[in-house]
Amino acid sequence: MKFGEKIREQRKKAELSQEELSKAISVSIRTLKNYEGGASYPQDRSVYFRLAEFFKMDVNYFLTEDEEYLALVGENYGKRGQAQASLILEQAAALFAGGELSETDQIAFLHNMQALFLESKEIARDKFTPKKYRKTNTGSAHGETINPKGGEG
Repeated sequence: MKFGEKIREQRKKAELSQEELSKAISVSIRTLKNYEGGASYPQDRSVYFRLAEFFKMDVNYFLTEDEEYLALVGENYGKRGQAQASLILEQAAALFAGGELSETDQIAFLHNMQALFLESKEIARDKFTPKKYRKTNTGSAHGETINPKGGEG
């Protein structure tokens, strides 16, 4: 189940409107609709924690490996980078639809694709972004490093 489906399912179980939930987790109703529709993921990982706290659930329910990876990409490369990473994940999933690769090989492939994406973003950042606008590769103000397997380093 994808992130947006999880939110929608929990919201409906709690018999809440999108407006009620958006206020409770401090996001706009438009943002919540984008999450539920699968159009976007939170750029700020604290949204995952607010959802988990609100629904009294483990944050891992909302923050699967792909979502965590996309959140880290969003924090470091913005919405555009996050959309690019999401597209890569979707296209990779389409490659696996035939069932030719084992699950282990699929995971290895995805981890390598994620690592290549992050490496190419760093190269592009170093090459095309003026130094005064660059973030360091340690990520946000929290000092996280990006791990291509979706976790923190």
